[in-house]
Amino acid sequence: MWREVVEKFERFPSQKRVIELLLERGFQVSPEGRVVSGAIKIPHAQIANEAGVDRRVVDMTVRRILNQPELKELFGNIRSIAFLADVAPLLGLTVIIIHPKDAKEKGILGEVATVIAKRGFGIRQAVSDDPYLVDDPKLTIITDKGIPGELIEEIGRIESVKGVQVHQ
Repeated sequence: MWREVVEKFERFPSQKRVIELLLERGFQVSPEGRVVSGAIKIPHAQIANEAGVDRRVVDMTVRRILNQPELKELFGNIRSIAFLADVAPLLGLTVIIIHPKDAKEKGILGEVATVIAKRGFGIRQAVSDDPYLVDDPKLTIITDKGIPGELIEEIGRIESVKGVQVHQ
């Protein structure tokens, strides 16, 4: 689905940058044409600055979203999440970053989660980059305690895994 959304903007590279930013951050477009995160309104000028485009490009992108029912519904309902990766060590949690051989392959999360669970570790969060939105997608797993080296080696032996990084 994401690929189809981004492809709608292929002929408009500046608008495509805005779309990618909205998707990456989980920003909504309100029926009134405002970019929002929950009830917080984000000025189009700030979106433009972050995307490296003129504010009018953001205005045009938002109008285009509102004029296409499937985009209006999508961007009216998308939500952002609190991603724990950067604060996990402060919380006593461990971050495992999985670099897949092919992120479009099915079952990577299931395989990794099974190996972790069988060893008695809990998963607090799992976030997978969308291979249609990110150039180098990865799977980030946050566990409830430190991970021993043998478990990292076991994850690394999973057929779909190219590499593993750990931050404790």
